Amino acid sequence: MSPSAVPAPTAKGHFENDLNLSLLGLGVEYPPFLVGPEALETLANRFYPPSPALKKVLSINRLTGIETRAAVGDVNHPLVNKPDAPSIKELNALFREEGVRLSVNACKKAIGEWGGSVDEITHIVSTTCTNSANPGFDHYVVKQLGIRSSVEKILLHGIGCSGGMAAMRAAAHLALGSSYQQKPARILVLACEISSILVRSELDSINEEQATRVGVCLFSDCASATILGNGIGDEFAEPVYDLLGWKHQVIDDTDEDLGFDVDPLGWKVVLTQRVPTLASAAVSPCFQDLIKSVPEIYKDGQTPMAADFDWALHPGGSLIITGVQQAMKLTPEHLRASYEIYMKYGNSSSATILSVLNKLRESEGKEQVIACAFGPGIALEMMVLKRRKLGPTTSNGLEHTDLNGSSNGNGASNGSDDMENNGSVTEGAAVVNGHPRVNGTTSEANPTGMNGSGLNGAAKVASGPAANGEQDAESSLPVEELD
Repeated sequence: MSPSAVPAPTAKGHFENDLNLSLLGLGVEYPPFLVGPEALETLANRFYPPSPALKKVLSINRLTGIETRAAVGDVNHPLVNKPDAPSIKELNALFREEGVRLSVNACKKAIGEWGGSVDEITHIVSTTCTNSANPGFDHYVVKQLGIRSSVEKILLHGIGCSGGMAAMRAAAHLALGSSYQQKPARILVLACEISSILVRSELDSINEEQATRVGVCLFSDCASATILGNGIGDEFAEPVYDLLGWKHQVIDDTDEDLGFDVDPLGWKVVLTQRVPTLASAAVSPCFQDLIKSVPEIYKDGQTPMAADFDWALHPGGSLIITGVQQAMKLTPEHLRASYEIYMKYGNSSSATILSVLNKLRESEGKEQVIACAFGPGIALEMMVLKRRKLGPTTSNGLEHTDLNGSSNGNGASNGSDDMENNGSVTEGAAVVNGHPRVNGTTSEANPTGMNGSGLNGAAKVASGPAANGEQDAESSLPVEELD
């Protein structure tokens, strides 16, 4: 391939046909504890006096639509049961152990599905917003995986929940650069977040400032990974998804609406009430611009409808999901993977989007997929992908079926289906991309209708008062600006 023939975005911002970029394997690793909303109440009652702010947060905690969240320890974990919140040094030590462990397992699954050797990995692009040590956690992941020390590494920070997609975008540009040099690219993309251990720091602020800090109600722990390749030298690899195009933009005048501020006890969530509305309103113009930049999709000047695609939306919060659903005229079926991950595992920040893509490929659906996530800034990341392989989950991993009907048993488990509910767990916070209110049509005990019935529960959320802009007295609890 001559350099002039390398497919790439043109000067006008349009992608050429056949970028030859693919996701060759996916891996997701959740920690072994799944817990319900009662865990936060247990810790709050154990260490903090009753107050109006705490009462409000605990009420919101029951209305998120999240049935369980994944975390690295239970409610009796020693780190969150000390007289004071854990220090940044203690948080780092736990991330170095648990975060690296989750990351290594997720990477092994992605590499296993790809079927290549760690010696073939050319680059690693990693991201986290819940650790900032140097060297970064990716340094230790590389050592444990046995990847050569000279592999090119990039560690992204400051991008929160959009980090998984930003890492894929960076990897795509690296792969195109390798294509220009006529070199193979096998790029390991990794996202890891350990949010649960920030619970005490957030509860401290709720108690001391009497502020309604909702991040403590949403977040969970996870690592996810993928292998992105450029097709050179690996013509027989079977892709999971082809990557057709992407778009990144920042919503004007939103610097103070969404963030994750440095704090002596870790990080503190920044979130305003405007986030769900701002995020939902930004999706349609971004979608239109992205589709018009991809010739394979934008043909004869005709723009497909959003409903012509499946959607892998980062589940930042219930109003993020339902807001995008309404704005883009989608159904719960289009967003089924986002709903299911949100309900079962919560919001794992940057690691969530690959988990949603992994869940989405477990069942048949539309050929093309829109992936979308929001991060601090407010930054919006969007990609369009093409399905190449289906992967229904089995007890032994993922048995893959391509779109022509052939199958193989070489896939890797997504690390979630054999997880047991081992008790309550510490609750956490990271960069918040949504709002926890869910104004369902059912009782306070089950306000969202999310009773474990998958899309049945999602449909209730999507069709309840929240979907129509209405609010009931309790579920419309105000969210104060968090500085």
